[in-house]
Amino acid sequence: MSSTSARWGALVVLSAVMFLDALDVSMVGVALPSIQADLGLSPSSLQWVVSGYVLGYGGLLLLGGRTADLLGRRRVFLAALAVFAAASLIGGIVDDGALLIAARFVKGMAAAFTAPAALSIITTTFPEGPARNKALSIFTASGASGFSLGLVLSGLLTELGWRWTFLMPVPVAIIALVAALKVLPKVKEERAGGGYDLVGAVLITASMLLLVFTVVQAPEVGWLSVRTIGSLVLSFALLGLFVFTELRVKHPLVRLGLLRSAPIVRANLGLVILMGSYIGFQFAAMQYFQNLLHWSALQTALAFLPAGLLVAITSTKMGDLADRFGTARLIVIGAAALAGGYAFFLGIDENPSMGGLVLPGMVLLGIAFALSFPSLNIQATNGVHDDEQGLASGMLNTSGQVGGAVVLAVVTAVLTSGADGAVTIDSLKSSIMVPLILAVVGLLVSATGLNFRRVAAVERDQDKVLETV
Repeated sequence: MSSTSARWGALVVLSAVMFLDALDVSMVGVALPSIQADLGLSPSSLQWVVSGYVLGYGGLLLLGGRTADLLGRRRVFLAALAVFAAASLIGGIVDDGALLIAARFVKGMAAAFTAPAALSIITTTFPEGPARNKALSIFTASGASGFSLGLVLSGLLTELGWRWTFLMPVPVAIIALVAALKVLPKVKEERAGGGYDLVGAVLITASMLLLVFTVVQAPEVGWLSVRTIGSLVLSFALLGLFVFTELRVKHPLVRLGLLRSAPIVRANLGLVILMGSYIGFQFAAMQYFQNLLHWSALQTALAFLPAGLLVAITSTKMGDLADRFGTARLIVIGAAALAGGYAFFLGIDENPSMGGLVLPGMVLLGIAFALSFPSLNIQATNGVHDDEQGLASGMLNTSGQVGGAVVLAVVTAVLTSGADGAVTIDSLKSSIMVPLILAVVGLLVSATGLNFRRVAAVERDQDKVLETV
């Protein structure tokens, strides 16, 4: 893509798909009670309407990113987007709970290929520096807005019927697919050289799928059960075998030298904490608003609106701020805002103050997302060679999804730890402490990136460091 108009046209399409991917993570939440009543699902089966998507998404992201590098980003993106649209349609018309869960799993798998392919198309299309930072800020703003506004749209669509939460993405995905065929021209991509690491692909995919499945199931079967402990041990054993394999094969699926870059490691840890803590907080807040305060689905969704609007309005400006101040400083400020937002909600009671508690907390969380999400994406891909952009993107997205699954499981366990699993104000406060503690840890981790006198210059020179490993 040589012309500026072609580049920005592609960005619009890729951002729309990223919006859909993120939207699906959160949009089904408010519709769950209606789905349960209509399809007669048990509570344990109902959770898989959400977890099925997370399992497919989180388990295959790393493979999806590397596949884009190996087979061609445009080809992988188009094929996965077509599957995403088909799975959305099936999910909206089925009358069987098992088929609905299967459709959600396939949809998550498709997103695991579209998300890293889209991000790597952007990072290989826009040259590193102000142009790429601007493009990434718009792209990540679309993802953050989709995730934040998913609850609001879900509340509106559920009033019409839960099926609309599944059917709404279908025409958008089809339009995006048609547009992508036109604005993503067939160009000769620089692909990763060498053979295919099939053993590594099988090991990492099995490890990630088993890990996500285990942590999702842990609150139900017990964290100290033989099943949970055995599955975790097996998952980490598979991960160990994967690392062993990558160090010895001629053409590894993942070049472990990427993890020698401190900014990339911090970016991945940062997204684990950002996504993990917020998904856990969101689940606890949903229980608070709907089960304890008895707010409607729409009222609950509107409570999250300030954060969503703030992200949508301001995230596109983060590229300019990153150019001026460096991503490390923005991430630190975002981490502080994240901790502050969670701290506000420790003051919850049966009669919360909208102006003194809910609104300030949501505004701080919106600031945190607006600053951190684009900055983490920029930092995680700066300096990475074009033939590994899909891998870097897949690693980052995997961090966010696995972090979300793990922290959500922990928050759920704390939330239901009382008598008969009942949700109380005390258990809610305890569950919110989990995201708060994580946010403080994230602040400390991100602050280590400020040890350099010229943070922005260090980040621009990151590519030189990667060339030596």
